[in-house]
Amino acid sequence: MRELFDDVAGHSPLDPQESVRRATRAPRRKRFYKEAGTAETEGGFAVTLDGKPIRTPSGRQVVAPNGAIAEQIAAEWNAQGETIDPLTMPLTRFANSVGEVADRVDAVADDVAKYLGTDLLFYRAGHPEALVAREAAYWDPVLAWAANRLGAHFILSEGIVHVTQPEQAIQAARAVFPSDPWSVAALHVVTTLTGSALLALALQRGAMDSDEVWAAAHVDDDWNVEKWGVDEEVAARRAARFIDFRAAVTILDALKA
Repeated sequence: MRELFDDVAGHSPLDPQESVRRATRAPRRKRFYKEAGTAETEGGFAVTLDGKPIRTPSGRQVVAPNGAIAEQIAAEWNAQGETIDPLTMPLTRFANSVGEVADRVDAVADDVAKYLGTDLLFYRAGHPEALVAREAAYWDPVLAWAANRLGAHFILSEGIVHVTQPEQAIQAARAVFPSDPWSVAALHVVTTLTGSALLALALQRGAMDSDEVWAAAHVDDDWNVEKWGVDEEVAARRAARFIDFRAAVTILDALKA
């Protein structure tokens, strides 16, 4: 089974877009099992194929932190037809990624923290006024939450001119990152898909729901669509990213339940 996801894993296991690119090039394999299920195991729940636990591309057993997550991963395997399409299995790809980085949680969290220096929410349009107002409406509440709840006060910039963020603000936000590998992996996925560690953190901590986060991440894109119409290629990429975003949201919701 592991070779099915060798191409999906990519060089950076937590990069969902690289996973999709590699999976698109990978040939589909025939379904070789009758039924997927779950079983309690050390550290959580295993996902099984005809009773045998699934493993990551490097051979590590996939262990979900709770039964709900394991059951949803198993459902992806059961939904496959005569051939297995990894692109329709975002939770499985996510689980593989977690398995590959489970012993490097701090490094993954540090990678997320890098976005706190160049977060999407810091760089604002200078014009037109309507777009300036829209960005403020979506993004200012997140920055206010970070300041009031986390003690993280960040600096805004107009355009793309880099502004160095206060180290104290970065450390204050970094201090509330989760520590378990599944939550950190979900935080990483949402951050890379939205371009904002603050949006990912607000989602993980329940300050925003997933619809609010996705809308806030695409303020500029939606503005362009309203003015110039839909670019089909851009829309297709966004739809593909949304699949992995929803998978990360599913994981976070299951961890909170």
